[in-house]
Amino acid sequence: MTLLSRQDPEISIAIKQEDERQRNSLVLIASENYASCAVLEAQAGVMNNKYAEGYPGRRYYGGCENVDIVERIAIQRAKALFGAEHANVQAHSGAQANMAAYFSLIQPGDTVMGMQLDQGGHLTHGSTVNFSGNLYKFIPYGLDRDSETIDFDSVELLAKQHRPKIIIAGYSAYPRIIDFARFRSIADQVEAILMVDMAHISGLIAGGAHPSPVPHAQVVTSTTQKTLRGPRGGMILSTEELGKKVDYGVFPFSQGGPFMHVIAAKAVCFGEALKPDFARYAEQVVLNARSMALELSEAGLRLVSGGTDNHLLLVDLNSLDITGRDAESALEAVGIVANKNAIPFDTKPPRVTSGLRLGTPAITSRGFEVEETKQVARLIVDTLTNLDNESAKKRISEEVKALTSKFPVPGIDV
Repeated sequence: MTLLSRQDPEISIAIKQEDERQRNSLVLIASENYASCAVLEAQAGVMNNKYAEGYPGRRYYGGCENVDIVERIAIQRAKALFGAEHANVQAHSGAQANMAAYFSLIQPGDTVMGMQLDQGGHLTHGSTVNFSGNLYKFIPYGLDRDSETIDFDSVELLAKQHRPKIIIAGYSAYPRIIDFARFRSIADQVEAILMVDMAHISGLIAGGAHPSPVPHAQVVTSTTQKTLRGPRGGMILSTEELGKKVDYGVFPFSQGGPFMHVIAAKAVCFGEALKPDFARYAEQVVLNARSMALELSEAGLRLVSGGTDNHLLLVDLNSLDITGRDAESALEAVGIVANKNAIPFDTKPPRVTSGLRLGTPAITSRGFEVEETKQVARLIVDTLTNLDNESAKKRISEEVKALTSKFPVPGIDV
């Protein structure tokens, strides 16, 4: 019996149940992954107890000599990993990194361009239910209806018409390579700052499996989980010229004391991503996503843009006459965890949707390769074409359990 189970059995039981859920499920949520034991150990350590407003060497509290060491290491590793001139590792999340970046660069009421939420953007890229869409004048851009890829001609036209202060690239549900050079060319034409939100693809970029935005964008934001396999948190990379503004935008403008235990875990995560094994993982994430896309396509499902170049794919469910909500529920019932997602030009509401978003980072971290990923794809098709078949659902559930039992879970088993 652990200390937690004796002191707070309700919480202990819930954590144990979550442990079992993660162990026994096929996690295909594109924004989820498994942090290593080393990352979890750093995050659960004594640096949780230290308050450290300010930056290394410039704190507002005493006793910061050890957290200064950790934050400096995290900064150095982030810069080395992405080839950045400046790094701020204090942002509590990707959304707060975006908020701090806006506060650093522009004023309320200024014009910004970002991808429409229902075509792959993020809440913080101008949604009216988010601070970004209320503080700033967002001009949305979107996809070409035929190719379902970024309509760069439209982006350029809108930029010249509205002359935004910032153009944002980087998305939450876009399965193709992003042409950062093209975005920078458009931004330069209208004297805008190019800001890239690489939250979803930062691990792929670190591992060389996706082109880097750092040579092109003045500011790059990210989470540190997702494909990067670190703790839940954020960071901002920038040019040296904008470094002081970025730091001020984080502290003191939008945050107080940093989470030093999370920064310690970020440093461990960056160190792991600098090792050769990480590049092999990033390459396998993409190989697995492409193999899943091919298997689903051969089964007759339509994929948005026809496939994927990264870690995620969007499935159009209209041919099956089911909603994303129903597909998500049916898959979870057999142990496959994914999320409903709008597809471009979706006519269904966001809590229903016509699509399903699938991602391969978590299963890749467990050791799945192409053949196992194809098996997962077949299980998805089997589930979605047998919604009312109880014997089929029981069989699929048993196959999922048999498959997951062969692969240990990072951070839990190893």
